[in-house]
Amino acid sequence: MNPKVDWFFAKDTKWKDEYSELRNLVLDCNLTEELKWGCPCYTMDKSNIVLIHGFKNYCALLFMQGALLKDPEGILIQQTQNVQSARQIRFADIQDILTKKSILKSYIQEAIELNKAGIKVELKKTTEYQVTEEFQVVLDEMPELKTAFEALTPGRQKGYLLYFSSPKQVKTREARIEKYIPKILEGKGLED
Repeated sequence: MNPKVDWFFAKDTKWKDEYSELRNLVLDCNLTEELKWGCPCYTMDKSNIVLIHGFKNYCALLFMQGALLKDPEGILIQQTQNVQSARQIRFADIQDILTKKSILKSYIQEAIELNKAGIKVELKKTTEYQVTEEFQVVLDEMPELKTAFEALTPGRQKGYLLYFSSPKQVKTREARIEKYIPKILEGKGLED
């Protein structure tokens, strides 16, 4: 147990008992406990293996390379269609965790073995994401925008491409593009 993470487990939340049970279960797998993204993250050789986090309706174990796990129980969940490697196992209550304890340990062990073998999810390249017609028109009309966009990190580029392509209406896509042109020119991402 890492004392820097204790505050997460000490806070009074809906999932306090579940968090504690998950912590004990994961620590029993000989992983190093750290605090990352405000959540307990369990690592091996500086690689993130699994994370504990909670939401309104569930708490979860998030496997960083979960897409590689075999999932014989069919319990891994892809949070959204754009999540490439991480997968969650969600829990509604402590009993849900207790009944799956041996299954959870086997999933964690498989994740550890994949890490030891150096196997990683091959992520989609930014160039594989669709550039909307509306954004392409603006890029063609503004060479300085195209240069600024190409200078962004792949993650920032991906964020914009997904954000610009998600609305169904052309008008909404155009409005989003127009709004974010100054940020792109400043070299900033959506959330910067």
